[in-house]
Amino acid sequence: MAHDEILSELDRRREAAAAMGGKEKLAKKKERGDLNAQERLDALIDPGTFIETGLLGASGMFKEDEAKTPRDGKIVGFAQIDGRDVGVVVNDFTVKGASTSATNSKKMGHVRRVTTEKGMPFVHVGESTGARLPDAMGSRGMGLLLGNDTTQFRRTRENPWVAAALGTSFGSSAWLCCISDFAVMRKGSVMSVSSPGLVSMAIGEKVDVEELGGWRLHAQTTGLIDRFVDTDEEALQEIRTFLSYMPSHNGELPPEIEYDPATDSDQEQIIDILPEKRTQVYDMRKIIETFADKGSVFELKPRFGRSAVVALARLGGKVIGIIANNPLIGGGALSVEACRKIIDFQVMCDSFNIPLVRFMDTPGFAVGTSAEKKGAPGWIMNFMNSTCLVSVPSITVIVRKAYGRAYVAMGGGRHNEEMIAWPSAEVSFMDPDFATRVVHGLSPDDDGYEEAFENIHKNIGVWDMATIYSLQNVVKPQETRNYIMRMLDIYRSRKGGGIGEHAMKTWPTSY
Repeated sequence: MAHDEILSELDRRREAAAAMGGKEKLAKKKERGDLNAQERLDALIDPGTFIETGLLGASGMFKEDEAKTPRDGKIVGFAQIDGRDVGVVVNDFTVKGASTSATNSKKMGHVRRVTTEKGMPFVHVGESTGARLPDAMGSRGMGLLLGNDTTQFRRTRENPWVAAALGTSFGSSAWLCCISDFAVMRKGSVMSVSSPGLVSMAIGEKVDVEELGGWRLHAQTTGLIDRFVDTDEEALQEIRTFLSYMPSHNGELPPEIEYDPATDSDQEQIIDILPEKRTQVYDMRKIIETFADKGSVFELKPRFGRSAVVALARLGGKVIGIIANNPLIGGGALSVEACRKIIDFQVMCDSFNIPLVRFMDTPGFAVGTSAEKKGAPGWIMNFMNSTCLVSVPSITVIVRKAYGRAYVAMGGGRHNEEMIAWPSAEVSFMDPDFATRVVHGLSPDDDGYEEAFENIHKNIGVWDMATIYSLQNVVKPQETRNYIMRMLDIYRSRKGGGIGEHAMKTWPTSY
Protein backbone atom coordinates (compact mmCIF):
# COMPACT_ATOMS: atom_id res chain seq x y z
CA MET A 1 0.00 0.00 0.00
CA ALA A 2 1.10 3.56 -0.71
CA HIS A 3 1.98 5.81 2.20
CA ASP A 4 -1.12 7.93 1.68
CA GLU A 5 -3.36 4.87 1.86
CA ILE A 6 -1.69 3.59 5.02
CA LEU A 7 -1.95 6.96 6.73
CA SER A 8 -5.57 7.33 5.65
CA GLU A 9 -6.32 3.91 7.10
CA LEU A 10 -4.82 5.04 10.42
CA ASP A 11 -6.94 8.19 10.34
CA ARG A 12 -10.06 6.10 9.67
CA ARG A 13 -9.35 3.82 12.60
CA ARG A 14 -8.67 6.77 14.88
CA GLU A 15 -11.98 8.39 13.91
CA ALA A 16 -13.85 5.14 14.53
CA ALA A 17 -12.30 4.87 17.99
CA ALA A 18 -13.14 8.49 18.82
CA ALA A 19 -16.79 7.90 17.87
CA MET A 20 -17.15 5.67 20.95
CA GLY A 21 -20.52 3.85 20.98
CA GLY A 22 -22.05 6.04 18.29
CA LYS A 23 -24.19 9.19 18.10
CA GLU A 24 -27.39 7.54 19.32
CA LYS A 25 -25.92 6.17 22.55
CA LEU A 26 -24.02 9.40 23.21
CA ALA A 27 -27.23 11.37 22.73
CA LYS A 28 -29.07 9.22 25.27
CA LYS A 29 -26.33 9.84 27.79
CA LYS A 30 -26.58 13.57 27.22
CA GLU A 31 -30.36 13.47 27.69
CA ARG A 32 -29.84 11.97 31.15
CA GLY A 33 -27.52 14.84 32.04
CA ASP A 34 -24.44 12.60 32.24
CA LEU A 35 -21.07 13.35 30.71
CA ASN A 36 -19.74 10.81 28.25
CA ALA A 37 -16.32 9.21 28.72
CA GLN A 38 -14.44 11.79 26.65
CA GLU A 39 -16.17 14.67 28.44
CA ARG A 40 -15.32 13.14 31.81
CA LEU A 41 -11.69 12.85 30.80
CA ASP A 42 -11.61 16.47 29.62
CA ALA A 43 -13.16 17.67 32.89
CA LEU A 44 -10.63 15.71 34.94
CA ILE A 45 -7.26 16.57 33.40
CA ASP A 46 -5.27 19.63 32.42
CA PRO A 47 -6.16 20.60 28.82
CA GLY A 48 -3.89 19.28 26.11
CA THR A 49 -1.93 16.89 28.35
CA PHE A 50 -3.52 13.51 27.50
CA ILE A 51 -1.58 10.88 25.61
CA GLU A 52 -3.58 7.73 24.95
CA THR A 53 -2.42 4.15 24.99
CA GLY A 54 -4.50 1.41 23.36
CA LEU A 55 -6.56 3.75 21.18
CA LEU A 56 -6.96 1.01 18.57
CA GLY A 57 -7.67 -1.76 21.06
CA ALA A 58 -10.86 -3.79 20.49
CA SER A 59 -12.45 -7.06 21.54
CA GLY A 60 -10.05 -9.92 20.91
CA MET A 61 -12.44 -12.80 21.57
CA PHE A 62 -14.75 -12.61 18.56
CA LYS A 63 -13.63 -11.12 15.25
CA GLU A 64 -17.12 -9.83 14.48
CA ASP A 65 -17.02 -7.69 17.66
CA GLU A 66 -13.93 -5.69 16.68
CA ALA A 67 -15.83 -2.98 14.80
CA LYS A 68 -18.40 -2.75 17.63
CA THR A 69 -15.86 -2.24 20.43
CA PRO A 70 -13.87 0.96 19.79
CA ARG A 71 -11.11 1.35 22.40
CA ASP A 72 -12.69 -1.79 23.87
CA GLY A 73 -14.81 0.47 26.07
CA LYS A 74 -11.96 2.10 28.01
CA ILE A 75 -10.12 5.37 27.39
CA VAL A 76 -6.70 4.75 28.88
CA GLY A 77 -3.51 6.77 29.05
CA PHE A 78 -1.45 9.41 30.81
CA ALA A 79 -2.12 13.07 31.49
CA GLN A 80 -1.49 15.82 33.99
CA ILE A 81 -3.62 17.17 36.85
CA ASP A 82 -2.42 20.50 38.23
CA GLY A 83 0.81 20.01 36.33
CA ARG A 84 1.62 16.55 37.73
CA ASP A 85 1.63 13.31 35.75
CA VAL A 86 -1.16 10.78 36.40
CA GLY A 87 -2.36 7.56 34.83
CA VAL A 88 -6.03 7.53 33.85
CA VAL A 89 -8.72 4.98 32.97
CA VAL A 90 -12.14 6.32 31.97
CA ASN A 91 -14.80 3.72 31.26
CA ASP A 92 -16.96 4.24 28.17
CA PHE A 93 -20.40 2.85 28.97
CA THR A 94 -21.59 3.34 25.37
CA VAL A 95 -19.37 0.43 24.29
CA LYS A 96 -20.77 -2.82 25.65
CA GLY A 97 -21.44 -1.19 29.01
CA ALA A 98 -17.68 -0.72 29.54
CA SER A 99 -17.59 -4.42 30.41
CA THR A 100 -14.26 -5.98 31.29
CA SER A 101 -12.55 -8.01 28.56
CA ALA A 102 -9.13 -9.49 27.93
CA THR A 103 -8.01 -6.55 25.79
CA ASN A 104 -9.11 -3.70 28.03
CA SER A 105 -7.76 -5.57 31.07
CA LYS A 106 -4.33 -5.42 29.42
CA LYS A 107 -4.76 -1.69 28.84
CA MET A 108 -5.77 -0.98 32.42
CA GLY A 109 -3.10 -3.26 33.86
CA HIS A 110 -0.43 -1.49 31.84
CA VAL A 111 -1.35 1.93 33.21
CA ARG A 112 -1.54 0.68 36.79
CA ARG A 113 1.90 -0.91 36.50
CA VAL A 114 3.46 2.20 34.96
CA THR A 115 2.00 4.55 37.57
CA THR A 116 3.20 2.31 40.39
CA GLU A 117 6.69 1.81 38.97
CA LYS A 118 7.24 5.41 37.87
CA GLY A 119 5.60 7.08 40.84
CA MET A 120 2.42 8.87 39.78
CA PRO A 121 -1.22 8.73 40.93
CA PHE A 122 -3.66 6.33 39.27
CA VAL A 123 -7.23 7.49 38.57
CA HIS A 124 -10.12 5.21 37.57
CA VAL A 125 -13.39 6.82 36.48
CA GLY A 126 -15.85 3.96 36.64
CA GLU A 127 -19.17 3.07 35.10
CA SER A 128 -19.44 -0.54 34.05
CA THR A 129 -21.55 -3.68 33.90
CA GLY A 130 -18.88 -6.11 35.10
CA ALA A 131 -17.26 -8.94 33.14
CA ARG A 132 -18.17 -9.18 29.45
CA LEU A 133 -20.42 -12.08 28.59
CA PRO A 134 -20.12 -14.34 26.62
CA ASP A 135 -16.36 -13.56 26.37
CA ALA A 136 -15.77 -14.71 29.93
CA MET A 137 -17.76 -17.93 29.73
CA GLY A 138 -16.08 -21.33 29.62
CA SER A 139 -12.53 -22.26 30.46
CA ARG A 140 -11.13 -20.41 27.42
CA GLY A 141 -12.88 -17.21 28.47
CA MET A 142 -11.76 -17.52 32.07
CA GLY A 143 -8.23 -18.38 30.99
CA LEU A 144 -8.05 -15.24 28.86
CA LEU A 145 -9.82 -12.88 31.24
CA LEU A 146 -8.96 -13.61 34.86
CA GLY A 147 -5.79 -14.31 36.79
CA ASN A 148 -3.25 -13.29 34.16
CA ASP A 149 -2.11 -10.13 35.93
CA THR A 150 -0.90 -10.85 39.45
CA THR A 151 -0.47 -7.12 40.18
CA GLN A 152 -3.98 -6.08 39.13
CA PHE A 153 -5.36 -5.56 42.64
CA ARG A 154 -2.17 -5.67 44.68
CA ARG A 155 -1.93 -2.56 46.84
CA THR A 156 1.37 -1.70 48.42
CA ARG A 157 0.64 2.03 48.34
CA GLU A 158 3.64 3.20 46.37
CA ASN A 159 1.31 5.70 44.68
CA PRO A 160 -2.17 7.11 45.41
CA TRP A 161 -5.14 5.37 43.79
CA VAL A 162 -8.37 7.28 43.22
CA ALA A 163 -11.72 6.10 41.84
CA ALA A 164 -15.18 7.39 40.98
CA ALA A 165 -18.48 5.52 40.74
CA LEU A 166 -20.63 7.31 38.19
CA GLY A 167 -23.89 5.72 37.06
CA THR A 168 -23.97 1.93 36.89
CA SER A 169 -20.83 0.69 38.64
CA PHE A 170 -20.69 -3.09 38.88
CA GLY A 171 -17.68 -5.39 38.83
CA SER A 172 -14.38 -3.61 38.18
CA SER A 173 -15.79 -0.14 38.89
CA ALA A 174 -16.81 -1.34 42.36
CA TRP A 175 -13.52 -3.18 42.88
CA LEU A 176 -11.47 -0.06 42.12
CA CYS A 177 -13.52 2.11 44.47
CA CYS A 178 -13.01 -0.39 47.27
CA ILE A 179 -9.28 -0.75 46.78
CA SER A 180 -8.46 2.93 46.21
CA ASP A 181 -7.30 5.51 48.72
CA PHE A 182 -10.16 7.81 47.79
CA ALA A 183 -13.55 7.07 46.22
CA VAL A 184 -16.28 9.50 45.19
CA MET A 185 -19.81 8.57 44.14
CA ARG A 186 -22.44 10.52 42.25
CA LYS A 187 -25.92 10.48 43.72
CA GLY A 188 -28.22 8.31 41.64
CA SER A 189 -25.40 5.86 40.92
CA VAL A 190 -25.33 2.27 42.09
CA MET A 191 -22.15 0.46 43.14
CA SER A 192 -22.28 -3.26 43.86
CA VAL A 193 -20.77 -6.62 43.01
CA SER A 194 -23.47 -7.46 40.46
CA SER A 195 -26.52 -5.91 38.84
CA PRO A 196 -29.94 -5.94 40.57
CA GLY A 197 -31.23 -8.32 37.90
CA LEU A 198 -28.49 -10.88 38.49
CA VAL A 199 -28.79 -10.60 42.26
CA SER A 200 -32.57 -11.03 42.04
CA MET A 201 -32.09 -14.23 40.06
CA ALA A 202 -29.50 -15.50 42.51
CA ILE A 203 -31.57 -14.99 45.67
CA GLY A 204 -35.02 -15.43 44.17
CA GLU A 205 -36.45 -12.07 45.17
CA LYS A 206 -36.61 -8.57 43.75
CA VAL A 207 -33.80 -6.29 44.89
CA ASP A 208 -34.10 -2.52 45.32
CA VAL A 209 -31.32 -0.68 43.49
CA GLU A 210 -30.73 1.85 46.28
CA GLU A 211 -30.62 -0.84 48.96
CA LEU A 212 -28.23 -2.90 46.85
CA GLY A 213 -25.67 -0.18 46.25
CA GLY A 214 -26.98 3.38 46.41
CA TRP A 215 -24.91 6.31 47.63
CA ARG A 216 -26.64 6.45 51.03
CA LEU A 217 -25.74 2.81 51.69
CA HIS A 218 -22.06 3.41 50.98
CA ALA A 219 -21.86 6.84 52.59
CA GLN A 220 -23.64 5.88 55.82
CA THR A 221 -23.50 2.10 56.28
CA THR A 222 -20.58 0.48 54.45
CA GLY A 223 -18.16 3.42 54.53
CA LEU A 224 -16.81 2.43 51.11
CA ILE A 225 -17.30 5.92 49.68
CA ASP A 226 -15.35 8.93 50.94
CA ARG A 227 -17.36 11.71 49.32
CA PHE A 228 -20.68 11.98 47.43
CA VAL A 229 -21.78 14.62 44.94
CA ASP A 230 -24.67 15.58 42.67
CA THR A 231 -23.00 15.69 39.24
CA ASP A 232 -20.22 14.17 37.16
CA GLU A 233 -18.44 17.52 37.06
CA GLU A 234 -18.41 17.73 40.86
CA ALA A 235 -17.08 14.18 41.15
CA LEU A 236 -14.16 14.91 38.86
CA GLN A 237 -13.38 18.12 40.76
CA GLU A 238 -13.38 16.11 44.01
CA ILE A 239 -10.69 13.87 42.52
CA ARG A 240 -8.58 16.89 41.60
CA THR A 241 -9.03 18.31 45.11
CA PHE A 242 -8.05 15.06 46.82
CA LEU A 243 -4.93 14.70 44.69
CA SER A 244 -3.88 18.24 45.62
CA TYR A 245 -3.19 16.90 49.13
CA MET A 246 -1.30 13.82 47.93
CA PRO A 247 2.32 13.30 46.93
CA SER A 248 2.80 11.66 43.54
CA HIS A 249 4.38 8.66 45.27
CA ASN A 250 5.34 7.51 48.76
CA GLY A 251 8.95 8.62 48.44
CA GLU A 252 8.15 12.32 48.59
CA LEU A 253 6.27 14.77 50.79
CA PRO A 254 2.83 16.12 49.85
CA PRO A 255 2.80 19.34 47.80
CA GLU A 256 3.15 22.56 49.76
CA ILE A 257 1.30 25.70 48.67
CA GLU A 258 2.10 29.33 49.30
CA TYR A 259 0.68 30.41 52.62
CA ASP A 260 -0.51 33.89 53.54
CA PRO A 261 -0.62 34.43 57.34
CA ALA A 262 -3.10 37.26 56.74
CA THR A 263 -5.74 34.63 55.91
CA ASP A 264 -5.54 33.00 59.36
CA SER A 265 -8.79 32.68 61.26
CA ASP A 266 -9.06 34.34 64.65
CA GLN A 267 -7.90 31.61 67.01
CA GLU A 268 -9.76 33.25 69.89
CA GLN A 269 -12.95 31.87 68.28
CA ILE A 270 -12.07 28.43 69.66
CA ILE A 271 -12.83 29.70 73.18
CA ASP A 272 -16.35 30.60 72.04
CA ILE A 273 -16.89 27.15 70.45
CA LEU A 274 -15.66 25.06 73.40
CA PRO A 275 -18.31 24.89 76.17
CA GLU A 276 -17.31 25.62 79.76
CA LYS A 277 -19.52 22.84 81.08
CA ARG A 278 -17.81 19.42 80.79
CA THR A 279 -21.00 17.59 79.79
CA GLN A 280 -22.16 20.06 77.13
CA VAL A 281 -21.79 18.92 73.51
CA TYR A 282 -20.30 20.94 70.65
CA ASP A 283 -19.29 20.38 67.02
CA MET A 284 -15.58 19.58 66.82
CA ARG A 285 -15.62 20.37 63.10
CA LYS A 286 -15.93 24.08 63.96
CA ILE A 287 -12.73 23.91 66.00
CA ILE A 288 -10.96 22.10 63.15
CA GLU A 289 -12.10 24.72 60.63
CA THR A 290 -10.73 27.48 62.87
CA PHE A 291 -7.45 25.67 63.57
CA ALA A 292 -6.54 24.79 59.95
CA ASP A 293 -5.70 27.14 57.08
CA LYS A 294 -8.87 28.90 56.00
CA GLY A 295 -10.92 26.87 53.50
CA SER A 296 -8.46 23.94 53.47
CA VAL A 297 -10.41 21.27 55.40
CA PHE A 298 -11.43 18.31 53.19
CA GLU A 299 -13.43 15.87 55.32
CA LEU A 300 -13.63 12.18 54.36
CA LYS A 301 -16.53 9.82 55.11
CA PRO A 302 -18.60 12.58 56.76
CA ARG A 303 -21.72 10.39 57.19
CA PHE A 304 -19.93 7.26 58.39
CA GLY A 305 -18.73 6.75 61.96
CA ARG A 306 -19.85 10.28 62.75
CA SER A 307 -18.57 10.33 66.34
CA ALA A 308 -15.14 10.73 64.73
CA VAL A 309 -13.94 13.25 62.17
CA VAL A 310 -11.11 12.60 59.72
CA ALA A 311 -9.98 15.26 57.28
CA LEU A 312 -7.12 16.39 55.12
CA ALA A 313 -6.19 20.03 55.65
CA ARG A 314 -3.30 22.47 55.50
CA LEU A 315 -1.40 24.16 58.27
CA GLY A 316 0.81 27.01 57.10
CA GLY A 317 0.42 25.72 53.54
CA LYS A 318 1.61 22.20 54.43
CA VAL A 319 -0.66 19.15 54.27
CA ILE A 320 -1.75 17.50 57.51
CA GLY A 321 -4.24 14.81 58.44
CA ILE A 322 -6.68 15.57 61.25
CA ILE A 323 -8.29 12.91 63.46
CA ALA A 324 -10.80 14.06 66.05
CA ASN A 325 -13.61 12.91 68.28
CA ASN A 326 -16.89 14.77 67.79
CA PRO A 327 -18.88 15.13 71.05
CA LEU A 328 -21.88 16.27 69.00
CA ILE A 329 -22.46 12.60 68.07
CA GLY A 330 -22.80 10.13 70.93
CA GLY A 331 -20.72 12.32 73.17
CA GLY A 332 -17.68 11.44 71.04
CA ALA A 333 -17.73 7.75 72.06
CA LEU A 334 -15.87 5.70 69.46
CA SER A 335 -18.18 3.30 67.62
CA VAL A 336 -16.95 0.39 65.50
CA GLU A 337 -17.61 2.53 62.42
CA ALA A 338 -15.60 5.41 63.88
CA CYS A 339 -12.71 3.02 64.60
CA ARG A 340 -12.81 1.73 61.05
CA LYS A 341 -12.78 5.24 59.65
CA ILE A 342 -9.81 6.32 61.75
CA ILE A 343 -7.84 3.16 60.95
CA ASP A 344 -8.38 3.71 57.22
CA PHE A 345 -7.27 7.32 57.50
CA GLN A 346 -4.20 6.62 59.64
CA VAL A 347 -3.06 3.98 57.17
CA MET A 348 -3.42 6.38 54.24
CA CYS A 349 -1.67 9.29 55.95
CA ASP A 350 1.21 7.13 57.15
CA SER A 351 1.58 5.61 53.69
CA PHE A 352 1.83 9.00 51.98
CA ASN A 353 3.89 10.95 54.51
CA ILE A 354 1.10 13.14 55.86
CA PRO A 355 1.70 14.19 59.49
CA LEU A 356 -1.19 13.71 61.90
CA VAL A 357 -2.82 16.09 64.37
CA ARG A 358 -5.33 14.48 66.75
CA PHE A 359 -7.96 16.32 68.77
CA MET A 360 -9.10 14.08 71.62
CA ASP A 361 -12.41 14.44 73.45
CA THR A 362 -13.90 11.02 74.08
CA PRO A 363 -15.48 9.17 77.00
CA GLY A 364 -14.23 5.89 75.56
CA PHE A 365 -15.44 3.23 73.14
CA ALA A 366 -19.14 2.73 72.46
CA VAL A 367 -20.29 -0.44 74.24
CA GLY A 368 -23.32 -2.71 74.16
CA THR A 369 -24.64 -5.78 72.39
CA SER A 370 -24.71 -4.02 69.01
CA ALA A 371 -21.03 -3.09 69.29
CA GLU A 372 -20.08 -6.61 70.35
CA LYS A 373 -21.97 -8.13 67.41
CA LYS A 374 -19.93 -5.91 65.11
CA GLY A 375 -16.71 -7.24 66.61
CA ALA A 376 -15.83 -4.20 68.72
CA PRO A 377 -12.89 -5.84 70.58
CA GLY A 378 -11.24 -6.79 67.28
CA TRP A 379 -11.69 -3.32 65.80
CA ILE A 380 -10.39 -1.66 68.94
CA MET A 381 -7.24 -3.76 68.71
CA ASN A 382 -6.90 -2.99 64.99
CA PHE A 383 -7.20 0.68 65.92
CA MET A 384 -4.51 0.27 68.58
CA ASN A 385 -2.26 -1.58 66.18
CA SER A 386 -2.52 1.06 63.46
CA THR A 387 -1.85 3.86 65.98
CA CYS A 388 1.28 2.03 67.19
CA LEU A 389 2.51 1.62 63.59
CA VAL A 390 2.16 5.30 62.61
CA SER A 391 5.64 6.56 61.70
CA VAL A 392 4.93 10.03 60.33
CA PRO A 393 5.15 13.01 62.72
CA SER A 394 2.06 13.17 64.93
CA ILE A 395 0.86 15.42 67.73
CA THR A 396 -2.12 14.73 70.00
CA VAL A 397 -4.16 17.50 71.62
CA ILE A 398 -6.31 16.55 74.62
CA VAL A 399 -9.21 18.97 74.31
CA ARG A 400 -11.47 17.72 77.07
CA LYS A 401 -12.23 14.07 77.92
CA ALA A 402 -9.59 11.36 77.57
CA TYR A 403 -10.77 8.16 79.21
CA GLY A 404 -9.62 4.56 79.29
CA ARG A 405 -8.22 2.59 76.38
CA ALA A 406 -9.60 5.15 73.90
CA TYR A 407 -7.05 7.62 75.30
CA VAL A 408 -4.26 5.34 74.08
CA ALA A 409 -5.85 4.50 70.73
CA MET A 410 -6.29 8.21 70.01
CA GLY A 411 -2.56 8.79 70.45
CA GLY A 412 -2.29 9.20 74.21
CA GLY A 413 0.99 8.66 76.04
CA ARG A 414 3.98 8.04 73.79
CA HIS A 415 1.98 6.98 70.75
CA ASN A 416 2.99 10.20 69.03
CA GLU A 417 5.86 12.68 68.77
CA GLU A 418 4.24 14.89 71.34
CA MET A 419 1.09 15.14 73.44
CA ILE A 420 -0.25 18.46 74.61
CA ALA A 421 -3.42 19.41 76.45
CA TRP A 422 -5.74 22.35 76.90
CA PRO A 423 -6.51 23.47 80.47
CA SER A 424 -10.02 22.06 79.95
CA ALA A 425 -8.64 18.52 79.55
CA GLU A 426 -9.39 15.72 82.00
CA VAL A 427 -7.74 12.30 81.92
CA SER A 428 -8.74 9.15 83.76
CA PHE A 429 -9.42 5.47 83.36
CA MET A 430 -13.16 6.03 83.42
CA ASP A 431 -15.72 8.82 83.37
CA PRO A 432 -15.90 10.04 87.00
CA ASP A 433 -19.68 9.61 87.06
CA PHE A 434 -19.40 5.94 86.11
CA ALA A 435 -16.46 5.47 88.48
CA THR A 436 -18.51 6.89 91.34
CA ARG A 437 -21.30 4.44 90.62
CA VAL A 438 -18.90 1.48 90.37
CA VAL A 439 -16.69 2.32 93.37
CA HIS A 440 -19.33 3.65 95.76
CA GLY A 441 -22.52 2.14 94.36
CA LEU A 442 -24.10 5.60 94.27
CA SER A 443 -26.22 7.24 91.59
CA PRO A 444 -26.75 11.02 91.16
CA ASP A 445 -30.02 10.85 93.13
CA ASP A 446 -28.42 9.19 96.17
CA ASP A 447 -27.24 10.94 99.31
CA GLY A 448 -23.47 11.25 99.36
CA TYR A 449 -23.11 11.09 95.58
CA GLU A 450 -21.88 14.67 95.16
CA GLU A 451 -19.12 14.27 97.74
CA ALA A 452 -18.02 10.92 96.31
CA PHE A 453 -18.05 12.33 92.78
CA GLU A 454 -15.92 15.32 93.77
CA ASN A 455 -13.35 13.07 95.43
CA ILE A 456 -12.96 11.02 92.26
CA HIS A 457 -13.14 14.02 89.94
CA LYS A 458 -10.64 16.26 91.77
CA ASN A 459 -7.52 14.56 90.39
CA ILE A 460 -8.80 14.27 86.84
CA GLY A 461 -7.24 17.50 85.52
CA VAL A 462 -4.07 17.48 83.45
CA TRP A 463 -1.85 19.25 85.97
CA ASP A 464 -0.57 16.06 87.59
CA MET A 465 0.16 14.57 84.17
CA ALA A 466 2.10 17.71 83.20
CA THR A 467 4.03 17.56 86.49
CA ILE A 468 5.35 14.06 85.77
CA TYR A 469 5.99 14.97 82.11
CA SER A 470 3.57 12.39 80.74
CA LEU A 471 2.47 15.16 78.41
CA GLN A 472 4.82 17.69 76.91
CA ASN A 473 2.88 20.90 77.37
CA VAL A 474 -0.35 22.53 78.45
CA VAL A 475 -1.31 25.26 75.98
CA LYS A 476 -4.21 27.62 75.56
CA PRO A 477 -6.63 26.75 72.72
CA GLN A 478 -5.78 29.94 70.88
CA GLU A 479 -2.04 29.11 71.05
CA THR A 480 -2.45 25.64 69.56
CA ARG A 481 -2.19 26.47 65.86
CA ASN A 482 1.14 28.31 66.07
CA TYR A 483 2.54 25.79 68.55
CA ILE A 484 1.75 22.76 66.38
CA MET A 485 2.87 24.50 63.19
CA ARG A 486 6.29 25.07 64.74
CA MET A 487 6.59 21.63 66.35
CA LEU A 488 5.70 19.79 63.13
CA ASP A 489 8.59 21.58 61.43
CA ILE A 490 10.86 20.26 64.17
CA TYR A 491 9.59 16.69 63.91
CA ARG A 492 9.80 16.73 60.11
CA SER A 493 13.49 17.57 60.38
CA ARG A 494 14.44 14.11 61.59
CA LYS A 495 16.10 11.51 59.36
CA GLY A 496 14.00 11.12 56.22
CA GLY A 497 12.55 14.63 56.44
CA GLY A 498 9.07 13.39 57.32
CA ILE A 499 9.01 10.34 55.03
CA GLY A 500 7.35 7.52 56.96
CA GLU A 501 8.43 3.91 57.33
CA HIS A 502 5.23 2.69 55.59
CA ALA A 503 4.74 -0.31 57.86
CA MET A 504 1.03 -0.35 56.93
CA LYS A 505 1.48 -0.21 53.14
CA THR A 506 -0.34 -3.53 52.64
CA TRP A 507 -3.11 -2.88 55.19
CA PRO A 508 -6.51 -3.69 53.59
CA THR A 509 -8.37 -0.73 52.12
CA SER A 510 -11.87 -2.12 52.82
CA TYR A 511 -13.32 -4.18 55.64
